[in-house]
Amino acid sequence: MKSSVFDTLKDRGFIYQATHEDEIRRAIDGPPITFYLGIDPTADSLHIGHFFALMMFRRLQEAGHKGILVIGGATALVGDPSGKSDLRKLLSKEEVERNLEEVKTLAKRFIKVDGDNPAIIVNNADWINPYSYIDFMREIGIHFNVNTMLTAETYAKRLEEGGLTFLEMGYMLMQAYDFVYLNRNYGCTLQIGGSDQWGNIVAGVNLGRKLNYLDGIDENIDKMFGLTNPLLMTKEGKKMGKTEQGTLWVARKKTTVFDFYQYFYNVNDEDTEMLLKLFTSLPSEQIEEQCKNDIVAAKRLMAYEITKLVHGAAEADKVIKAVGALFGNSMDLDNVPSYKIDRDLLVNGINIVDVLTLTNFMPSKSEARRVIQQGGVAVNGKKIDNAEVIVDLNSVDNGCILLKKGKKNFLKVYY
Repeated sequence: MKSSVFDTLKDRGFIYQATHEDEIRRAIDGPPITFYLGIDPTADSLHIGHFFALMMFRRLQEAGHKGILVIGGATALVGDPSGKSDLRKLLSKEEVERNLEEVKTLAKRFIKVDGDNPAIIVNNADWINPYSYIDFMREIGIHFNVNTMLTAETYAKRLEEGGLTFLEMGYMLMQAYDFVYLNRNYGCTLQIGGSDQWGNIVAGVNLGRKLNYLDGIDENIDKMFGLTNPLLMTKEGKKMGKTEQGTLWVARKKTTVFDFYQYFYNVNDEDTEMLLKLFTSLPSEQIEEQCKNDIVAAKRLMAYEITKLVHGAAEADKVIKAVGALFGNSMDLDNVPSYKIDRDLLVNGINIVDVLTLTNFMPSKSEARRVIQQGGVAVNGKKIDNAEVIVDLNSVDNGCILLKKGKKNFLKVYY
């Protein structure tokens, strides 16, 4: 008996909300359908929240369904108010265009764009930009009731916290129209996304139903559905992907591969099983057994597999080698995160607290002093317990100064 794709996704933690669960189950478990995921290029990289949804995209592809990735060249110019307490920084058209190409390149690490059943990547500026403002409002805006929109969590929260711009109110209309456009031009019947997109996804489903009714189209033909995955949270209820240095990015120039691996290896033991189920294809029973019997080995496997998924096997293997070198007291540090410091600082000598904060190895001087006092900082393998230690050229060993924080975090400082 063929296993249920829907049940597998649900069992592994991918499904959170569904507009029509029974119908979506039948659709996903049946013949191929067309689905889409939208990503706005509001930054020049992807973060951990994106690749949760991209993994669901990949799994649907592997089940034979046809995927469309929409890069929001138009919607990024407006900015989604979801999850924001204030207006997003408005990007220039040139910034969006640069980000768009980078995001498209990174997304290809997760989804299949060649071979059997390749994904289609499109830009919603291609169908939104040709619309005049008046025509868009007459044809699309007329179907949105402002009172109803303001009850959506996205807008209601913003109103409570100080206001909402008319620009942002238009975001929901644009994303809803994306779904309708893809439905009518590509036969797309399912939109997937994070749970923060629930209001926008439902708006698209409802817009499609209203337009079909006006056009005399049977609503059961190419009926539109929405499905969300939960936000990636720890067992403690904290959002994953935040580090002392900021967001955990996919781009190596923003988050090194070493730091990426270390982030996942350092998560709480309780989160290991969830991450293995989400980001590997190992059977659930095997994952549960391994986490129960040897959580350390399970964490190593999880961190390695996620790093391999995002950065490729070659980069993941380099990290494993670097980690082994560090814990084996070797100074082969080619793959360890590094920071270039001004040589003059070392010539004159610089306080260890200043080194830790200047290199972003610690978020603040007070935090650096606290960790030093607790014995959590080492320089070239030697613990320091004095926040007045001076680092200078005499501290350089094998061409660098190796900083260590806790048991697993390293930084190579060189000039």
